[in-house]
Amino acid sequence: MVNVTINGKQYKVEDSSTILDAAASVGIYIPTLCYLKDINNIGACRVCMVEVEGCAKLVAACNNKVWDGMVIHTNSPRVRESRKNTVELILSQHDGECSTCVRSGNCKLQTIANDLGIVDLPFRKKVAKAEWPMKFPLIRDEGKCIKCMRCVQICDKVQGLNIWDVSGTGSRTTVDVSRNRMIKESDCALCGQCITHCPVGALRERDDIDKVLDALADPEKITVVQVAPAVRAAWGEPFGLSREFATVKRLVAALRQMGFDYIFDTNFSADLTIMEEGSEFLEKLKRSAAADSEGTDAPSGEAGAQGVSEKFPLFTSCCPGWVRFLKSQYPDMVDQLSTAKSPQQMFGAVAKSYYAQLLGVDPSKIYCVSIMPCLAKKHECAIPGMDDGARISREDSEKALLAQSGGSKEELGRLAQSGQAPIPDVDVVLTTREVDRLIRAEQIRPALLPEEEFDMPLGVGSGAGVIFGATGGVMEAALRSAYYLVTGRNPDPDAFKKVRGNKGWKEAEFNLAGTQLKVAVVSGLGNTRKLIEALRRGEVSYHFVEVMACPGGCAGGGGQPIRDGEELAAERGEVLYALDKGNQLRYSHENPAVKQCYQDYLGAPLAHKAHELLHTDHHAWKMPGEE
Repeated sequence: MVNVTINGKQYKVEDSSTILDAAASVGIYIPTLCYLKDINNIGACRVCMVEVEGCAKLVAACNNKVWDGMVIHTNSPRVRESRKNTVELILSQHDGECSTCVRSGNCKLQTIANDLGIVDLPFRKKVAKAEWPMKFPLIRDEGKCIKCMRCVQICDKVQGLNIWDVSGTGSRTTVDVSRNRMIKESDCALCGQCITHCPVGALRERDDIDKVLDALADPEKITVVQVAPAVRAAWGEPFGLSREFATVKRLVAALRQMGFDYIFDTNFSADLTIMEEGSEFLEKLKRSAAADSEGTDAPSGEAGAQGVSEKFPLFTSCCPGWVRFLKSQYPDMVDQLSTAKSPQQMFGAVAKSYYAQLLGVDPSKIYCVSIMPCLAKKHECAIPGMDDGARISREDSEKALLAQSGGSKEELGRLAQSGQAPIPDVDVVLTTREVDRLIRAEQIRPALLPEEEFDMPLGVGSGAGVIFGATGGVMEAALRSAYYLVTGRNPDPDAFKKVRGNKGWKEAEFNLAGTQLKVAVVSGLGNTRKLIEALRRGEVSYHFVEVMACPGGCAGGGGQPIRDGEELAAERGEVLYALDKGNQLRYSHENPAVKQCYQDYLGAPLAHKAHELLHTDHHAWKMPGEE
């Protein structure tokens, strides 16, 4: 500890801490715009400047360390004048149309300008303009960019994709897509971490609210909405609601008030995902053991007996940001992805086949909306191969019509509905932030909402399904059901809790009926790259690996509410684990709605119809630059 004087008072603060951290430790706030602890300490914005006695110039508090006897003034007249002048210069190059900005009321620049009492600009306004493909899920507005470099640093240091970089020189300096690329030509994973770490509205998701409003107003459409696990842990934050109060049942009430016809839980299809992906993993283990008894002893190797080759690990496939990353960075490993669709896409496929038949309607009448904590889901719902539900439902109808017509091809040709344009399984995806804006647009007051239940049958979800939203949750849910599928009995639901926690790369070993399983859980694409490189060097080996593109998993997703400077994935994840613990249903294989769906429609996990409807070909579409 060292002695420092801050604003006339003496304090003991940690030696070698920055002035910013030292001041914060004694309750003194110094405003910043560009600062992200341990990520962006470059003093680019110059808003955190303070006066240090003995120094001729003001110094940046974020990257200068304290020393014993230092005397600091954080709000002297000289500091106030400099800070105000700096912010006024930033505002002179900033599109300040706050009333049409998605970050209005949650903008760091807006807050600091208000705190400084800036009501007029002494400088001539000059705002940059640039073209951007507005149909792309990620939108950048150059006029709002304040060149703080946060997006560059979060993408470089945490996600390791280097999508953003400095462009231009002098007064033309800005941030743009790196290597002189268009965003559509880049290998962006659409994780959205640049959005959640931007202090202003320069980066945002494509807004699809109007599509949803149009569907709600269309009397010919049956609107079906699914709510992802991680959404329930965060949707109430912008309204100032506690997580205990802002339950998913109150979100259901809000959605029902908007006019959605059916409100379902993505936990249902998360459980469905476990049945398919878990069964796929067990089949892979069986094939490996049958082909070569050494295959399970060396999970990173290949089993080659009888011409069979099984490569381990098997990677989870429920995170579309991770799938985009693997396809662009390590395309030779794509075949190690599970072929199971994500819970979002499984839900859409089931909604437009099984559920359409339960309702007795043509799948084209169903409009499927997803509420997700994720930006990449907007891309996922539009890729080829994600339109199986309506197609299979119509094929079922055609077969029935053929049987009714006595096999007449002429009658089938008259009655069949084939030849129509493909219908996507999921029509539109809204982020958590978008659904919060929709709640406001509909003048709904969440604090006054009662709790209402999901609709049936696709509203039933297990505790295993809800922890999908936290890093390690998919692995834990899969192991719970894999144990049952192998042994015929349930494990303790917390038997696999070693994979919990917010650490970026976790490893564990479990005995599965005599087979020693080596598993890993990784979140954040920078950590993912480290794991894959270690796999390729032969330094580690696993049977099964869960990957989430966003640090902390979906709870920290790029579509979640933004709290500047706060990383809330761990806190939100704790909410999901508490929901699991309090759920009477904690195993995916015990979900009665899932069991009924298999019994009445899918047959069994990995059966022909289940595979056709719930699995996908990851080679059916290409990332930019993918050969």
